[in-house]
Amino acid sequence: MTRPSSPTSAWRPGMPGSDNLPSGPSGRPLPPSGDGHGPQAGTPTVTIGSYSDYPSAQRVVDYLADNRFPVERTAIVGTNLTLVETVMGRLTTGRAALVGAGTGAWFGLFIGLLFGIFTAGNWLAVILVGLVIGAIWGAVFGAVAHAMTGGQRDFTSASSLRASQYAVTVDADVADQARQLLGRMHLTPTGATAR
Repeated sequence: MTRPSSPTSAWRPGMPGSDNLPSGPSGRPLPPSGDGHGPQAGTPTVTIGSYSDYPSAQRVVDYLADNRFPVERTAIVGTNLTLVETVMGRLTTGRAALVGAGTGAWFGLFIGLLFGIFTAGNWLAVILVGLVIGAIWGAVFGAVAHAMTGGQRDFTSASSLRASQYAVTVDADVADQARQLLGRMHLTPTGATAR
């Protein structure tokens, strides 16, 4: 008789019922590999510098690359990420229709070009008709979509992620080489702290 397994108990090879597993499309399933604690950790890394802006960190990695350092063993790590949504302006039904017309015009131009390629007659007219029809439908859909929001979001915006610090990390076994190269660089940006 087998004991009922609790939801927290993990399956191990040799447990009762292990020979009752059906074979799948690629044969019999194998027991899980590893120690059960997830994937192995990667190579240990060392922070060689921390900078207040991304261009400074990028300049450091670029300098390392110019001096034949193996930059594939380098990373720029942004910490204390903040989502910033910059409001671009007020969105009215007219403006939504205008944006929709622009998007629709591009789509109509694309469709017009596709049809124009296979047209034996006036291909330029086909492209222009596609552009005009796309702009009209885009304007209609843009205006209707904005009107259906009921005034819940009457602005346009652009979102971006910003970090308060950018750390340059390298694999531990090449950290000394990276520090020697950075010592020759003489980079001292505002707010930069080398560790």
